[in-house]
Amino acid sequence: MEAVPPRARAYVACAALGALACLLPLPVTHTSWRAVALLTTVYAGCRQFARFGFAGPFYPVLLAAAFLLPPPAAALVPLPGVLFARAGRRPEGLRRIWRAAQLALAVWAAARVHGALGGRDAVGGCDFPYVLLPAGAAVLAFCLVLTALDGGVLALAEHVPVRRAWQGMFARSPAPIAVHGLAGLMMAVLWRSPYGPVAALLVLLPMCVSGWVYAQYHRERSAHRATIRALVQAVDIKDGYTRGHSERVGQASMMIARELGMDDERVEVLRFAGILHDVGKLGVPTRLLRKDGPLTPEERRVIELHPEYGHEMVRGISFLGEARSAILHHHERLDGGGYPYGLTGGQIPESARVVAVADAFDAMTSTRSYRRARPVPAALAELERCAGSQFDPRMVTALVRALDRYGWHPAVTAQDGTPVAPTAPFRAVPGTTGPAAAPGGAEDSPVVPAAGAAADDGGPGGVPERSAGGGPGGASERSGGGRPEARR
Repeated sequence: MEAVPPRARAYVACAALGALACLLPLPVTHTSWRAVALLTTVYAGCRQFARFGFAGPFYPVLLAAAFLLPPPAAALVPLPGVLFARAGRRPEGLRRIWRAAQLALAVWAAARVHGALGGRDAVGGCDFPYVLLPAGAAVLAFCLVLTALDGGVLALAEHVPVRRAWQGMFARSPAPIAVHGLAGLMMAVLWRSPYGPVAALLVLLPMCVSGWVYAQYHRERSAHRATIRALVQAVDIKDGYTRGHSERVGQASMMIARELGMDDERVEVLRFAGILHDVGKLGVPTRLLRKDGPLTPEERRVIELHPEYGHEMVRGISFLGEARSAILHHHERLDGGGYPYGLTGGQIPESARVVAVADAFDAMTSTRSYRRARPVPAALAELERCAGSQFDPRMVTALVRALDRYGWHPAVTAQDGTPVAPTAPFRAVPGTTGPAAAPGGAEDSPVVPAAGAAADDGGPGGVPERSAGGGPGGASERSGGGRPEARR
């Protein structure tokens, strides 16, 4: 977001003006300025702790301000802590203004809703359980404002389609913010009690501990991602023909998983599976991966060992979960003609069936040194033709639907590994088959035989044939020479 589009800057300016409008009644607002100063200082201190990798209890302080103060005073609380903190990424000034305006508007809305429902009187009188109703409504308003503003800036600054910008964003917000809301409510009740502000601030101690644990969790996840990046870079360096393939297979696997309704944690695991599916190539001789001509049966058997090599490499990485079985079995076929173990149907793990479809799709839609990328509709037509024999029909259908909804913008690579921009963004066309689906002309239009659909890393073919007479899918043109063998 280095170069922020003008419309996004205008959006931020409007949010800032809205925040200033919320602060205009401050001179005539009857409030405890001591409370405002203390809450502002505590919030700014939490922001400063974040600079040292500590996830401070930000939202409980803001929501406590919404429960204790009039809306204009509550909107003032986050401003100093945000405006004088480091933004982390450029443009820092614009990011600070945006975050300050966003939080000011969210806190103002929460305080407004809370006050309209008599929440401040309920807090002062410890009117339980009624006090929970205005507090819950205030938390909901806080979530809605944050979500609406975040979705708007995402659509304008990152050019994300409007429908996707808000999709799922609000659903993930209420649960964690509700926990912060309860902590903020406890702060507000203790603040108004005979024990005073000091007792209220003690509520932040368990939040500090949970924040520290959360920060450690994110550091661990960052270390996981660094490990995965290092493995993928090693594969890309060794097999330059397929540079970028792993990331695209991870993206396609993630699209399939989401279309199947899998939860976010499992979607992330399947993304890891797609990214690391070919890590076993590190155990395959480079001369075989870069060989331009057809492979001998002995050479094919060596390449067919790469799923087992990959599984051995990642077996001790516990956070990968079922991604490890996907790495081992992503070349199996439903009809039993795959490798390394010739599993059939339901014996193949679901994660491996997802990665197999994503792998084949990217192989067919990516440029290799010996052929051009096939159009997306032609690749999907081939996947649909092989569904039931080679691929799981559910996974193929999920990919077709996901591409029809979001499109596919492959970052194909040239022989030297440099990015080559696609001629146009493709969208899936369900049911389109054969040469009629190929906008690139006769050279792109042929659809390969069944074994060809499984090609993932090169070669127009799929599962390397065991004999000169053809493989499980009947493709035999590679065995006798002519076109390069699959580097699977």
